[in-house]
Amino acid sequence: MRVAVVGAGIVGVTTAHELSAEGHEVVVLERRGSVAAGASFAQGGIVAPGLAVEPFPGLAPWRLAAGVPSRWGWLAGALKARGARRLPPRRQALLRLAVASRQRLLELTHAHDIDFEQADGVLVLLRHERALKAHRAWLALLAEQGLAFELVDARRAREIEPALNPAAPLRAAIHLPQDVAGNGRQFAHRLKAEAVRRGVRFRFDSDVAALRPGTPPSLLLADGSTQEADAVVLCTGAEAPRLLAGAGLKLPLRPVWGVSVTAPVNHVDGQLPHAPRAAIVDPAGGATIARLGQRVRVAGGHSMGGGSDTAPPLPALRALYRTLDEWFPGSAVLRDAVHWRGARPVLPDGLPLIGASALPGVWLNLGHGGQGWALACGSAQILAGALAGRAPDPALAPLSPQRLR
Repeated sequence: MRVAVVGAGIVGVTTAHELSAEGHEVVVLERRGSVAAGASFAQGGIVAPGLAVEPFPGLAPWRLAAGVPSRWGWLAGALKARGARRLPPRRQALLRLAVASRQRLLELTHAHDIDFEQADGVLVLLRHERALKAHRAWLALLAEQGLAFELVDARRAREIEPALNPAAPLRAAIHLPQDVAGNGRQFAHRLKAEAVRRGVRFRFDSDVAALRPGTPPSLLLADGSTQEADAVVLCTGAEAPRLLAGAGLKLPLRPVWGVSVTAPVNHVDGQLPHAPRAAIVDPAGGATIARLGQRVRVAGGHSMGGGSDTAPPLPALRALYRTLDEWFPGSAVLRDAVHWRGARPVLPDGLPLIGASALPGVWLNLGHGGQGWALACGSAQILAGALAGRAPDPALAPLSPQRLR
């Protein structure tokens, strides 16, 4: 089958790879000049299934939508989807996807000998006793779902991450030993090379102007040319609402903007760098800090609103610098820091859309929000299986676009 994948972010690249492994003839259309150049460019770098179903407070829906009436309908849907005390089937599906995606990531890493500056282990830092109490329900969820974790005291946390500031307040930490930190953009480039070896064609600087559903579907490009295919898979992130609305399908996708700061590790002669070994999550600060080879990345600052040409807001950047300095003072060469801001569309229920859309010939693999890197490999497997006509895992049914019909 001829398949056109629109979007070459981490989700688009993994989707193209899985489709080519199924024997399809795949072409990827990307409006930018490279893979992982948009929302995948400088994301936080953490792959942790437990965080996919229980994000830290920076992603709380009431904070994202607060004070803006046009977003209150989205907020109402978000609160309803997250309201149950026990994990509802939709969140069960998300967790199942996250675990499968982490497994597939490791399989691809070993199969293709991919180095993405990975480091094992994620540490969730709890500053005070009240923070520990607030996370008890999450710990119960991790135990109920069989996810590996260890609740450790401050001393043990500093053994796991020796560079943690000894003066910073720390009551306890949750160690997630099976989770990883790594450079999603580097992984996308390495997997793209493998996909090309399999025969996948990447067409960069190819802006899709319109989606034409049908049997077969086609794509109209901004230069006036047409891309024919037997199936179209949208992995377009923030561009999805425009293309789908133009074809007659409106979805309640809202862009969530994230900010990151990436800087080289500060090496001092004769001393080990005061930088994280792997990754930490600071729920109170709404930020993550990850070690990516010889760089440190701190990410957070999630919000709704603002266009794609808007620079990272100064308050968000200052908060990230403050968090980095609090936990790992002097860890990075800040004069060489790179700032980034990117949008990731999110549905009110927080779940991605994976499968056939209501438009003939059009398939969706989008809506991953800030979890694209963590969910990409598993989502690509599901999409490839659905396109091949294989019966889906019933537990993953809530991820299907049919839930919105």
